[in-house]
Amino acid sequence: MAKQYDVLFRLLLLGDSGVGKTCLLCRFTDNQFHPAHISTIGVDFKMKTIEVDGIKVRIQIWDTAGQERYQTITKQYYRRAQGIFLVYDISSERSYQHIVKWASDVDEYAPDGVQKILIGNKADEEHKRQVPKEQGLQLAREYGMDFYETSACSNLNIKESFTRLTELVLQAHRKELDELRGLPRAPTLARLEEDEQQPLGSEDTPKTCWC
Repeated sequence: MAKQYDVLFRLLLLGDSGVGKTCLLCRFTDNQFHPAHISTIGVDFKMKTIEVDGIKVRIQIWDTAGQERYQTITKQYYRRAQGIFLVYDISSERSYQHIVKWASDVDEYAPDGVQKILIGNKADEEHKRQVPKEQGLQLAREYGMDFYETSACSNLNIKESFTRLTELVLQAHRKELDELRGLPRAPTLARLEEDEQQPLGSEDTPKTCWC
């Protein structure tokens, strides 16, 4: 049977409550859009396998709650991520201003070398825009990040942004990727599920993914 994937890593969606993180995730993984806003409680995740430069990549994408009361929980997941989306809503200046706080948390809790992309979501709501596109571009330049304006509603730049972050993580882990290519078989989904049952604080279990 053909192997399921060559490499596994985790991506994290961060941003204020209501900016559309869950909608981005559902559009990318299931090609579905749910307009009704239901706040994520704690964390949730979905998985998707994509192919980049001939490499089958299994992505575990963590969707985090934006509310302050869940921050202690969600910060535990920062250090397990290889890639992070910082998401704001173009119709909410407040959510844009809070990106500075989210970026500060990433610097404090995420591993060195984590790859980041800035997302201005809800680009379909142009009539409600409070954050000019150039403002998003400028902030991304200041942080050295790529920038996309996206819309889960219209499916604008969803595949492109997730694929780009995947490419950035692959590039950052080129050495590990070359080593993985020498393995007799790819890590299995069962092994991933076993890993997910380990406490977040455990660092002793050897892993076949970039965790």
